[in-house]
Amino acid sequence: MTIEAHLATLEKKHFALEEELHTAMNQPSSDDRTIADIKRRKLRIKDEIERLRSSTH
Repeated sequence: MTIEAHLATLEKKHFALEEELHTAMNQPSSDDRTIADIKRRKLRIKDEIERLRSSTH
């Protein structure tokens, strides 16, 4: 897999987590731990995207 393809996959995952987070935050049944977990996963992906982008420049 090329770096560009890997970045595209990570960006899709990041966007999906953003939607999942938005949905969870709008549901009163969601607990804080679930929301924190989604945020953590989203941040991990964002960090990896930034790391890959900086390594290609």
